[in-house]
Amino acid sequence: MTPLPQARRFDWSNLGLRVASAAVLIPAALWAAWHDGWVYLVVISVGLALLAIEWGGMSAPRAPVRVAAAVTAAILAAVFLAHRGHFILAWLVLPVAALAAALVARGVAERAVDAGYGVLYITPAAICLVWLRSTNQGHWWTMMLFACTWAADIGAFAVGSTLKGPKLWPRFSPNKTWSGFIGGLAAATVSAVLMAGLSVFQLDWRAAALIGLAVGLATMAGDLWESALKRRFGVKDSGDLIPGHGGLLDRVDGLMFAVVVMAGARLANHLGWGH
Repeated sequence: MTPLPQARRFDWSNLGLRVASAAVLIPAALWAAWHDGWVYLVVISVGLALLAIEWGGMSAPRAPVRVAAAVTAAILAAVFLAHRGHFILAWLVLPVAALAAALVARGVAERAVDAGYGVLYITPAAICLVWLRSTNQGHWWTMMLFACTWAADIGAFAVGSTLKGPKLWPRFSPNKTWSGFIGGLAAATVSAVLMAGLSVFQLDWRAAALIGLAVGLATMAGDLWESALKRRFGVKDSGDLIPGHGGLLDRVDGLMFAVVVMAGARLANHLGWGH
């Protein structure tokens, strides 16, 4: 069994580097989501390829390139189908693509099934990102997704660092606390209510609060799940792509779960809920 690494505590000395990285990444994400079309597809595709590379490095250190290539091809096949509007087909392709990635990784990866899991882990979020943006007022719903997810992360860090208290899940994420968990949920809920106050949304504030709470929960769950995965693979970070932050997966782990919940909320709203 892979030995568990010592969890890394927040390094206050690189706070400026973290802020600078966020100052570049956040506007880029907002700009791409607002413009949609090929810009959005290219940004998502590049991000997915980087996630696949990180996944290959974590799950198959002896053959990272082959595994990363297999996972990338599998993910992009589903994403391109979604971008063309073939969403049902994209979901149907998902398990086949995961199986194909596992077969490619067989014999070179320590556990070939990890390549298939990487496809199942990353692709649903990508399909939901494409679908959410394609809906009516999809750019605003995507902005709400970002707002709630980032608010949950910031709220959890700010409250947890200030109040501290009992640990949330010390086995896999020793630095996270229950106070931070509650702070993150509150921040995500408030963020959703504020977004719903914009005239472009036909969304009752109570429905918005429920969406924010659910997205906040999903963000926390995604963060904790990635922490467990890193422990399983024996790594401290998914990579070192983003200065001061680690890997890309370390930054979007919560978003990957949150977008699935937001897509479900958008579908329910389209069917008449929350008006």
